[in-house]
Amino acid sequence: MVETIQAETTNGQEMAERTTDAPKSLRFARDGIRTGEDFANTMSALMSDLIEGSITPEVGNAVCNAGGKLLKMVEMQYKYASPPQVVKERPNIALAELSPTSE
Repeated sequence: MVETIQAETTNGQEMAERTTDAPKSLRFARDGIRTGEDFANTMSALMSDLIEGSITPEVGNAVCNAGGKLLKMVEMQYKYASPPQVVKERPNIALAELSPTSE
């Protein structure tokens, strides 16, 4: 559902439409963020939700802060992990372990 805001700004232009549907980022959050692709999709949906007004700036800020801490954790795991044995392929870095029930 889309509601049009009838209030006008100080320069007389109508404000943008605000959606009242569930935020797009909620779907990604419910599924969990386990890979870089999940993280990118969540952040992309979060940006859209913020622009549409589906979520408050405070919630968007909290999600971005939590996302930054998640990325820092992955960076530290990569940086401080024990040196790998001679391997020619890139390591597969996951943001979170996959649970056995999700496969």
